[in-house]
Amino acid sequence: MAKSDKKVVRVESTPASKAEEARESNWKPTPEAKSKAIGFRVIAGVLWLLAIGTEAFAIFWVLRQNPVNLILLIVLLVVIGALAVGGSLLWKQANRLDPASRNDKVRFFVQNQLGAIITIIAFLPLIIMIFLNKDMDGKQKGIAGAIGIVLLLVAGYFGTSINPPSTEQYTAETQQVVEITGQNLVFWTKSGNVFHLCQDASAVNLDSADNTIYSGTVAEAHAAGKPRLTLQVEQEKKQCGFDTAAEVTPEPTPTP
Repeated sequence: MAKSDKKVVRVESTPASKAEEARESNWKPTPEAKSKAIGFRVIAGVLWLLAIGTEAFAIFWVLRQNPVNLILLIVLLVVIGALAVGGSLLWKQANRLDPASRNDKVRFFVQNQLGAIITIIAFLPLIIMIFLNKDMDGKQKGIAGAIGIVLLLVAGYFGTSINPPSTEQYTAETQQVVEITGQNLVFWTKSGNVFHLCQDASAVNLDSADNTIYSGTVAEAHAAGKPRLTLQVEQEKKQCGFDTAAEVTPEPTPTP
């Protein structure tokens, strides 16, 4: 195995877990990750409240003017979209740091699709009221309604989690790492999208902005924004020296 020329930094927001504990216990976020997740969720909630408040202003004030200020209405639609997307991105980041369990199906669905739900609440009533407005002509309704629908779809896309993380996924990753390496220790780079089995893995040694390899537990890797373990596990087992040679079947003892 070729040694990496990169600087290796150990990330320790919490004491490293013992291998036995990692095998037996469910994955839990680090205190730092939990704190960050709470902060992200609070900010996301504020952005979503502002989006719904802006929608209410558009419905109960802008649409009641005669004539309706179309430019102001479009600006408000864009603002609602930006607030909804911003909240959804922060909420998704919080879910990566502190995911829900698949065992609680209702909570798992709501927690991971809340961005899409809020987006519908923030747009759909306003879009309906635009098309029902008696003080706007057909052209104005068409323009504002079309913009609203497009923004709804865009914001809904960012608010929907297609393959959301779960505590079960993170637990399985931790157990897999421990089974392969004997310890809850993984490696990643700031620019990488996944974490790896050792510092000598080829993917870890690709060029990176800060020329640094970070190491820590699976929980710490997720707290650093890495959503999953690499898919090249078998390749890295060989590169890291964890791939044990196949056992040779002993020859049968001759019968006397």
